Amino acid sequence: MNIVTTDFGRTAGGTPAHLYTLVNDNGMSVTITDFGGAIVSILAPDRNGKFTDVVLGYHTLADYEHADGYLGALVGRYANRIAGGSFELDGVLYDQLYINDGGNHLHGGRIAMSKDVWGTEDITVTETGSNLTLCFVSHDGEEGYPGEMTAVVGYRLDNDNALSIDYTAWTDKACPVNLTNHVYFNLAGNASGSVLGQELWLDAESYCRGDDGLIPTGELVPIEGTPFDFRTASKPIGRDFFADNTDLRLAGGYDHCFNFTNWKEFDTNGEPNGPCPLRAVAVDPVSGRGLEMYTNQPCVQFYSANFLKNPLFPLRGGVPQRPQSGFCLETQRMPDSPHHQGEENFTNCILRPGEQYHHKTVYKFIAK
Repeated sequence: MNIVTTDFGRTAGGTPAHLYTLVNDNGMSVTITDFGGAIVSILAPDRNGKFTDVVLGYHTLADYEHADGYLGALVGRYANRIAGGSFELDGVLYDQLYINDGGNHLHGGRIAMSKDVWGTEDITVTETGSNLTLCFVSHDGEEGYPGEMTAVVGYRLDNDNALSIDYTAWTDKACPVNLTNHVYFNLAGNASGSVLGQELWLDAESYCRGDDGLIPTGELVPIEGTPFDFRTASKPIGRDFFADNTDLRLAGGYDHCFNFTNWKEFDTNGEPNGPCPLRAVAVDPVSGRGLEMYTNQPCVQFYSANFLKNPLFPLRGGVPQRPQSGFCLETQRMPDSPHHQGEENFTNCILRPGEQYHHKTVYKFIAK
């Protein structure tokens, strides 16, 4: 076990940033920057023991600061979309959220958590894991949200090749909270092209239908008999990708909130040591690299990188951005939940003073 710390330059405002590389005894490594808490690189082995970087990322800090796409970043206060950049809470209208996705608010706003340097609280190496803990304080009114909210996120790499991400948050005023990590995976390697041939299993019972702005209509659609049914092992991501389906066409592919089996049981603020069931398995059949995902969240946004195409910001190694060159499994609450408070078919997203938000997701890398 080891952690290596290196400089990652300075932001445009002069704040220094760093890279932290967590290494386990198997030679697997995860590199994280304190800028946006972004996962920059994950070196994972294939069935023959060959290590390859399996996440998409940029080469420089300036790219992370100025590019779109949220590659590898922590996002919040509210991951995903809030319609119209406004919501009402306890009789007060908050209508100044930053509009950055058509007419809607996306992933916390303009700067938010993903475009700022986090504080480093802990760097610890033990016999069983390498640990990095980051902290961020979002001030009252920042990006239009009420209250001062503090988020603490711990990354841990263990000898089972499992990367755990533990989120804790609290606030001094009631506000919507929905945190996640926006890492893009390509299990064949970050420069290997399309992920449509990679296979995915999802333990989901329904998905949120969206309008042409990808804002939920309020309808939860059972996945049975639809292109969104990934309950069969070894289903390629691309098998139904080009199906004649309105929901797929509106999103340009998969960009939908999948609601896990028995999701309502997990629609809580979570427990520090509560259950984290296996909810997804992805495999690259050529290399044998695989990924198991465990979480205590009720939903996951499965995104097939449909909008990853900005020519101004090539990926590491000078690789051009290409749609479907990665996939995201963003564990979270349902999008636009602030507009569906109290509705039986929507997740609760309001964090109040005296409460704590606990979110845990584990990405375990395997080889078949």
